[in-house]
Amino acid sequence: MAKKKGTLSIEEKLRSLYDLQLIDSQIDKIRSTRGELPKEVVNLEEEIKEIEARVDKLNEEKVHLDAEIGKKKIAIKESETQIARFKTQLNDVKNNREYEALSKEVEYQTLEIELANKRINEYGAKIANKDEILEIAVDKLNERKEDLRVKQDELGNIVAANEKAESSLTKLSEKYEKDIEERLLVAYKRIRDNSKNGLAVVPVIDGATYGSFFKVPPQREIDLRARKKIIVSEHCGRILVDNEMATEEQEKMGKVFASA
Repeated sequence: MAKKKGTLSIEEKLRSLYDLQLIDSQIDKIRSTRGELPKEVVNLEEEIKEIEARVDKLNEEKVHLDAEIGKKKIAIKESETQIARFKTQLNDVKNNREYEALSKEVEYQTLEIELANKRINEYGAKIANKDEILEIAVDKLNERKEDLRVKQDELGNIVAANEKAESSLTKLSEKYEKDIEERLLVAYKRIRDNSKNGLAVVPVIDGATYGSFFKVPPQREIDLRARKKIIVSEHCGRILVDNEMATEEQEKMGKVFASA
């Protein structure tokens, strides 16, 4: 019958922690085969979102410009109608004052048409410029989407090839976590998260901590071999175990991995 977490000796707790470390390191090893692909996929997805947002904005600006052109065309028609009406009225004028007033209205509406046409040409030039930018952006978007598809396929093939082994080890990790008391598990995960190589529990080999190579004082090695307390490296912050225990657990877990 398995012991309860609270009744485990310090040595048993250290062995459980190191066993969990060995399992998680195996998972890390599998995931390392993905290399930079997960990061590259995320970066491409973010870049695609940015380009899509830029394309949407350009299209919205084009719609706005088209609407402005439409307004100017309506204004031109209204001015043309006004000019036609004023010219008709010119045929019936009775004095110079009325003639000058109508002539000024015709001149004003003619200037309005010229200004509207000028704005239409400006808006058209802006639309043409945005079309050029859009073409470049869409080409880049399609290129990035193809890059993403290739990277996702590559990553998917790697994940699929290791899916069974990773799944088995992940379940094994979850199983071993249940045998570790909460405070130690929290500490283990915190140390592991802060470690570049994911090492939270390491052996002391030839007087130095594995992975960081900090020297351990002789008295500290004696304490490690006694296995009476949990010792954390004052240099790297990792939980330490003696090399003899580490070797024993490596052999034991090697058999577990083989059977799993």
